[in-house]
Amino acid sequence: MTRYYFDLRDDNGIALDEEGLELSSARAVQAEAAKSVADFARDAMLGAPPTGDRQEMAIEVRDATGPVMQVKFNFQIEDLRSRPQSRGH
Repeated sequence: MTRYYFDLRDDNGIALDEEGLELSSARAVQAEAAKSVADFARDAMLGAPPTGDRQEMAIEVRDATGPVMQVKFNFQIEDLRSRPQSRGH
C-alpha cells in the first residue's frame, strides 16, 4: 500500500499532513480526500463571518513521489437579512 498525505490549503496558507494514511487505491484516496474537504469546509463555514466574501480551500494529496490530486471547495456566506430591500417588496 502507498502512504498518502492530505495537506489543507486555504486563504491563510497550507497545513502539511505529517502523518499520512496508507491506502490501496486511487478510489480510496479520492474518498478520503472528499471526507477531508467536507470536514475542513464544515469547520471553516462555522467559523466564517457572513461577509459575502468568497473563500477557497483545497485538500492537496501527495505521496512520496509528489502531487497526486487536489480537491477544491469554494463558498460564500451572505447575511440576506442585512441586504437592502428593494422598494417593491
